[in-house]
Amino acid sequence: MNNLVIPTEIIIFAPKKYELMSENKDNNQVLKKPTNWSTLFLYQKSEVIYQLSFSFCDRFIHLYKDRTRDQIIQAARSCKQNIVEGLEDGVTSSEMQLKLLNVARASLMELREDYNDYLKSRHLRIYGKGDLEYEPMVNFCRYHNELEDYKNFFETWTDEEMGNIALSLCHIIDKMMMSFLEKLEKEFITEGGIKERMYRARTGHLNKQDERIKQQDERIKYLESENARLNTLLSEANNKVANWEESYNNLKERALKAFYSQKDEIESLKAEINRLRAEEAPKDN
Repeated sequence: MNNLVIPTEIIIFAPKKYELMSENKDNNQVLKKPTNWSTLFLYQKSEVIYQLSFSFCDRFIHLYKDRTRDQIIQAARSCKQNIVEGLEDGVTSSEMQLKLLNVARASLMELREDYNDYLKSRHLRIYGKGDLEYEPMVNFCRYHNELEDYKNFFETWTDEEMGNIALSLCHIIDKMMMSFLEKLEKEFITEGGIKERMYRARTGHLNKQDERIKQQDERIKYLESENARLNTLLSEANNKVANWEESYNNLKERALKAFYSQKDEIESLKAEINRLRAEEAPKDN
């Protein structure tokens, strides 16, 4: 079929690496930083495929006569919901995150197989390389993530077109999920799980406390040695003061002795002078 309607505003440059989760830089942090899953291409594409599957079943699969309807919708929903739950649980549990994301991927594989079965059982084409529709379809699915880019075509695409769009999305989401799971595997190897993060955080806190205690002990030893040094200086200063005081008192005592000794001599000389004057006074008369 050559009437596949694909918008021509295809993004030419797409990010080569998707940032699927927040980096945890703090080695002593127990809880991982939560991921804003609504902004992730991985989640956005899973929302697209859920809404597309719901519209597909509503248009092309009988409500009561074909159980595939419920299976397709439930598989698409399981993929989307387990991505959300897995990313949220990843804050505390890497194990639960890996399990739920693997459940999401398993649901995606089930969904892909359902679309394959639908197209094959109804003798519809599955687009491949070389088909006119293949490259525009793959590029559109690869570079468009928002539901708004798809929903206007849910009522105009044929079941063959919607089925192939769904298969293309399944392949792209699967590739993104495998990249994400590999990233989580590396993070788990390098950072460990919640118990190891708790142990690192606790031991890190204790090590910091030990380091602070060590610093305080060193500070106390320094202050004690400084206090001893100052006491020695004070003792030396007190000894010098005592020596200076003793020298001063000795000098004062000597000065007083000299003063009183000279005073007595002066008084004696005055008395001698007065005596001599007294003896000479009658002779003058």
